[in-house]
Amino acid sequence: MPSQLWPYISPGIPDELFEQLPGIPLTKREIRLLLISHLRLKPNSVLWDIGAGTGTIPVEVGLLCPSAQIIAVERDEEVTNLIRGNCDRFEVKNVQVIVGSAPECLHDLKLAPHCVCIEGGRPIQEILQIVWQYLLPSGRVVATATNLESLYAISQSFAQLQARNVEVVQSAVNRLETRGFSQTFTAVNPIFILSGEKLD
Repeated sequence: MPSQLWPYISPGIPDELFEQLPGIPLTKREIRLLLISHLRLKPNSVLWDIGAGTGTIPVEVGLLCPSAQIIAVERDEEVTNLIRGNCDRFEVKNVQVIVGSAPECLHDLKLAPHCVCIEGGRPIQEILQIVWQYLLPSGRVVATATNLESLYAISQSFAQLQARNVEVVQSAVNRLETRGFSQTFTAVNPIFILSGEKLD
């Protein structure tokens, strides 16, 4: 369902349209598109977004699937206000924002998820273990890793949890930017996207 600020049905909102705070991560547009494609959303999916940051994924999914229910989890209250602000900015009504640290706060979430996006959290293996308990049969988890340690931890957890249809993608995105009188390509920081499904 389009908003006045983004009157299109396709995802891919430009980064600069989101309100941002210094030091708070924003999932870049091209990475967002990859993440959303790996979530394999249905019109009425329940999505948990853990480490929601600026709220770009909840906003994109909220616009794409207005009948879905999205729970955005962030530990910092100022950041949760940023997520709410971005939801209001894009007229997204189906996002519930939770202030809390994962995995402890996950026990309080009322709706079991069809899919989970994990974009942060140091105890990633512990978060995955708890998420897996609540994930509905055939549910999907999509997690991002920006370093080798996280990549190994997520991969090892998927193996222990016996996730099926595991996929690993590394992004390689370059954007054309104008610097002075010349145009150059600038790399968007590469990221690993890992996804897996829970057995029935």
